[in-house]
Amino acid sequence: MLALDAIDRNLLRLLRLNARATNAALAAEVGLSPSACLRRIKLMEDAGVIRGYTAIVDNGEGQNTIAVIINITLERQTEDYLNRFEAAVRRYPEIRECFLMTGGSDYLLRVEVANAGEFERIHKTILSALPGVLRIHSSFSIRNVLVTRLK
Repeated sequence: MLALDAIDRNLLRLLRLNARATNAALAAEVGLSPSACLRRIKLMEDAGVIRGYTAIVDNGEGQNTIAVIINITLERQTEDYLNRFEAAVRRYPEIRECFLMTGGSDYLLRVEVANAGEFERIHKTILSALPGVLRIHSSFSIRNVLVTRLK
């Protein structure tokens, strides 16, 4: 396990805000030389602290989407049930996020839809067909109050 210091945590914070920032800009922000900064980032990537980079795709101006938060309860919480469910979830790009949870449900999913009809399709063809699902509880968002990335 890689021990992170204040500089590493600052680099992670900056990369979360803008993963496309240049190495030179990151180095200047945290007070390192570019080569030292690149070395730290590479160490964090190799250790699995940084697992990848992604593009956050906007659906376009005027195409408002509704975030739907879905709580899933499985029939059983065995390793086999968890593994089968997680493997199935990964096959559907409609499912934007999936979290294994403690508490009242086993998983929390997030999907984005244009309307209730689109969610009905996802519910019927994807969510209801996921292996081991006992209960599905969905909540529709009203609006996003906090976005933790640069525009």
